[in-house]
Amino acid sequence: MFFAAIGVVLQSAAQASSSDKSWTTSSQPSDPGGNTNPTRTRTTHSEVNGRIVDKTIVEAIGPDGRYVPYSETERESVRVNDTTVRSVERSYGRNPDGQRVLTQEIQEESRSFSDGGKKVTRTTSNPDGDGRLQVVQRAVADSKQVSPGIRETKTTLSSADGNGTLSPTMQIEERERQVDSSAVESKRSTSLSDGTGHWTLSEIREGITKGDTKEERVLRPNADGKMAVVERTVTTQSKDATGEQRETEETYSTDVPGQAGDEGLQLVKRESTVQRTSSDGERRTTRQMEQPNPGDPGAGLRVTQEAIDIVRPGTNGTATQTSTVRTSDSNGQLNMVWVDMGKTDNPAVVNVGSDTSKQTNTEPKAAPH
Repeated sequence: MFFAAIGVVLQSAAQASSSDKSWTTSSQPSDPGGNTNPTRTRTTHSEVNGRIVDKTIVEAIGPDGRYVPYSETERESVRVNDTTVRSVERSYGRNPDGQRVLTQEIQEESRSFSDGGKKVTRTTSNPDGDGRLQVVQRAVADSKQVSPGIRETKTTLSSADGNGTLSPTMQIEERERQVDSSAVESKRSTSLSDGTGHWTLSEIREGITKGDTKEERVLRPNADGKMAVVERTVTTQSKDATGEQRETEETYSTDVPGQAGDEGLQLVKRESTVQRTSSDGERRTTRQMEQPNPGDPGAGLRVTQEAIDIVRPGTNGTATQTSTVRTSDSNGQLNMVWVDMGKTDNPAVVNVGSDTSKQTNTEPKAAPH
């Protein structure tokens, strides 16, 4: 979605002004059940004179049993001046002859203004049958500081029709208000075009963040066309004296597996994340997801997935990374389905365990977008 792209642009802008050195990350996932083809991934990051290039190459086992390139992504970000950052991301695949072919190009430009405003433009192009790039989507987000503590953002998404003409298909209006030093309110309204110049409100998200707790309500049109609450999420964060950080997000919905959907809001998912850092710098992050059993929705939640990420500091500014994923079977037992092992010299990963106080942001956060 475009909002993720905005985050990438802003991240690139921050990177362009940083002094982080170049780094490399490599990983090789495996499937204990042997149900997928082995792959391995290598990501490189380099920065030269304000030009940042990130490359990710995925290799898979070829017919002769050796690793061959499967897909590739290149992202280049350049700070044009103090207010403008431009970036281009190109994705490549392989044709039957093994040659690299461009599958998509995304260009982005982020501009900041002296009055606190910001404009982000993202253009997506795909190759046609002759390999020539054709614009298929463009999104423009204008953000303004309308008054102290209040920011408004309007995003328009345009898509190409069969003739290649871009027409607005979606509009998103956001408003964020700083209530006090610890509370932020937000509202996001999404409207869809009917193709004749009229817009229909399809969703409203209302959120409030206060201290370590944030809540969000999702409203969509009901059978009568009136906006009604269909989902509610509550997220809480905490940190104890040992530095252990915990986050829990509970989702309540009218769409309950195994039920007709007329029972009102019910708890349908709980996601818990616990992060611990040991005295030797090892950082362990455990994420659990709990959901109801569709065959017995009245039995409450059960753990359906668990992911464990471990980062261990190595020598010479490196770290090893291990990720393990387990999912539940029909009997509710967790079985290992995915293991990923890698190595990195990315300072953001290597140094994160050296000072746990840096891992928690004490500033008030806006409700999720």
